[in-house]
Amino acid sequence: MSQHKPLKILFSAGEASGDQHAANMFVELRKRQPDINGLGMGGAKMAQAGIDIRYDSANIAVIGVVEVIKHYAEIRRALKLMQQLLTAERPDLLVCVDYKEFNFKLARYAKKLGIKVLFYVSPQVWAWRPGRVKAYGKVIDMMAVIFPFETAYYEAENVPVRYVGHPSVDKVHAQYSKDEDLSRFGLDKKRPIVGLLPGSRANEIKRLLPVMLAAAETVQAGLPECQFILPQADSIGDALLEAYIAKSPLAVTVIKNQPYDVIQCCDAVMTASGTATLEIALLSVPMVIAYKLASLTYWLGRWLVKTPFIGLPNIVFGQRIVKELIQHEATAEKLSAEITRILTDTVYADDMRNNLEQVKQQLGQGGGSKNMAQLVLQMLSA
Repeated sequence: MSQHKPLKILFSAGEASGDQHAANMFVELRKRQPDINGLGMGGAKMAQAGIDIRYDSANIAVIGVVEVIKHYAEIRRALKLMQQLLTAERPDLLVCVDYKEFNFKLARYAKKLGIKVLFYVSPQVWAWRPGRVKAYGKVIDMMAVIFPFETAYYEAENVPVRYVGHPSVDKVHAQYSKDEDLSRFGLDKKRPIVGLLPGSRANEIKRLLPVMLAAAETVQAGLPECQFILPQADSIGDALLEAYIAKSPLAVTVIKNQPYDVIQCCDAVMTASGTATLEIALLSVPMVIAYKLASLTYWLGRWLVKTPFIGLPNIVFGQRIVKELIQHEATAEKLSAEITRILTDTVYADDMRNNLEQVKQQLGQGGGSKNMAQLVLQMLSA
């Protein structure tokens, strides 16, 4: 490793969760090697961490076949820009964070240039297309996985792999006590509190928030004392949320930049599928998972996906401990029925909390960002 020329890492993160993971990793890297340089594609969190953002990933943070097709031209433009950066900057390492298909193509390009590739957050090969393990093995130098059970898939194909721990274990901590948060958010601790987490992407908000608001109205009709709170994701603008909330007769408290403080106040949560479900599990709050995709994406998914679950708490636990309402099942009626049951059936709610505690234990002690920083430095020195 050179004593004079600062090391350079190109990061590629295409979604809000990847932006946060890359930012946390870079902060840990800078603690160990202050002169290390980072640049690439990402969002506000990476910029705050000191990474030079050359492309704002908010422009391409979409999910699903139909959505990708709609944004295809912009995604191609982003990929071309990142490929040009690889050629021009010649980084010492490319770190691809999630955003699987895009980053697979970018990794393949980097490999042709002789640039080392570290892929962080494994594609869900255990859910679909297990044959992809071999394909990824050809374009990466190391796969860093965030679930303990994932290593076996790569080891079976002799692909270098390292379990680094799930990053959420470290970051999911409220800043204040529950009583302090209830006071700060203007909530009454004697009345039930329901959280609405419709997602961190615009298309998720459009599909899920209207259904969640309708469900919340039904819950309140049966339990008039209910209070509703929504933690606004960094990637979602005020206008988009307001467009839906303004149409609802409900009083919904919207809180920015404090998701874990919001979640810990809740007695029950309606949430989109994704990383948020694991974060809610780590705070041991009962939930119901809802998800809606474009019809084509959904039917393709049903054909390809091999796992019986979509919710991460259920996948980690190995059985359904949280109800999943997917596509046509994600109705206001079914969401409200599950939230009402959680709020009124204490045995049911307590059993779910106990199972979520076990999910937390299975994920271990954390240290994901520190482990990633160590892995990066090992790869750079090899």
